[in-house]
Amino acid sequence: MFGIGMGEFLGLVVLGLFLVGPDKLPNAARDFARFLHKVRNFTSYASKELKENLGPGFEDLDVTDLTPKNLAKKVIGSAMDDVKGEVKPVVGEIKRQSKDIKEVAKIDPDLL
Repeated sequence: MFGIGMGEFLGLVVLGLFLVGPDKLPNAARDFARFLHKVRNFTSYASKELKENLGPGFEDLDVTDLTPKNLAKKVIGSAMDDVKGEVKPVVGEIKRQSKDIKEVAKIDPDLL
């Protein structure tokens, strides 16, 4: 649940007891649970609306793909995949031209 362990959960309960008090803690926990429920419903509704408004082809859209970090990874990864196929022929051509230049640029030792 939210990536916290049992010890952390107990620490939060003890902190809640000190901040809110033992008599108001159940109401505060209930209010917090309602707030989390509302946030969860809002995010699921917003992602559903986003998928519907984007139109066909975006039914399998994962909203977490729209974060800047994941979007950058996706764009850079696809760009690198496109470049990989184009780099090998260029490298081969440069090596061939380099070999040709070395042969042409040889200096006759008798001229020195």
